[in-house]
Amino acid sequence: MAAIWKGAVTFGLVNIPVEVKTAVRDDHISFRMLHAEDLSPIRYERVCQEEGEPVPWNEIVKGYEYEKGKFVVMTDDDFKAAAVESSRTIDILDFVKQEEIDPRFFETPYFLVPAKGGEKAYALLRAAMKNADAVGIGKIIMRTKQHLAGIKVVGDALVMEIMRFSNELVDPAEYTFPEADIVRPQELQMAEMLVANLTEEFSPDKYTDDYRDKLMKVIKDKMKGKKIKYEEPEEEEDTGVLDLMSRLRESLEQGGGTKKTKRAAKAERDEEEPAQKKTTRSKKRKTA
Repeated sequence: MAAIWKGAVTFGLVNIPVEVKTAVRDDHISFRMLHAEDLSPIRYERVCQEEGEPVPWNEIVKGYEYEKGKFVVMTDDDFKAAAVESSRTIDILDFVKQEEIDPRFFETPYFLVPAKGGEKAYALLRAAMKNADAVGIGKIIMRTKQHLAGIKVVGDALVMEIMRFSNELVDPAEYTFPEADIVRPQELQMAEMLVANLTEEFSPDKYTDDYRDKLMKVIKDKMKGKKIKYEEPEEEEDTGVLDLMSRLRESLEQGGGTKKTKRAAKAERDEEEPAQKKTTRSKKRKTA
């Protein structure tokens, strides 16, 4: 696979020649917009909102809207003035612990493949980062744009992930999340057991894109001239207020393991005891 960037990773005075190669691939089904009458592809035109007429490329400029309907026009020279100096290096500025990084920072992964002569330095950096459980943070310029980048060890490879800058992340304070104290201990015990019973080693091959598979089947059937039947899905019954304990119990019995462990039995007793005590107190008051 061809390299999309060639340069070097630097940390301190160490220089490691590398090539950046894609680590993921798009596997989406794409469609064209067609005219229903003759199945001719639809062409999109750039239309001026004021005149309602198509505009040729040589009459189009870029503008930044600083107020509603007010723009600052930017020229090629303006973009050149703002451009950062081109570089063929990924300078590692800091090493940080993996667990300190919010996962939302990471965006697109690439393999860093050692170029000729860089194998030993590559292996040295990989071993040092693995032993320290560290991620290297640096910057890279790809396709004229500067990116924040994180370099981490994945198996035998160094993987560079393009990262978002901090201003691109939404502050969690903009939303409201439930407090931890609304969860009862009995519910937490049952939930922990369900999680434990469903815990497996990660095997990515077992997770498939069911929608894509079904969509491809529909496409192939239509190509063969088959008539496609669509059945309306059954509506799920709204059970109203969610009874967490009963749902957790059912989950453990059905899919999360049928064995009733000591913790499960204790959780059920803890849930039932308040009701039993309440019934006993009620009987005592009637007797009195």
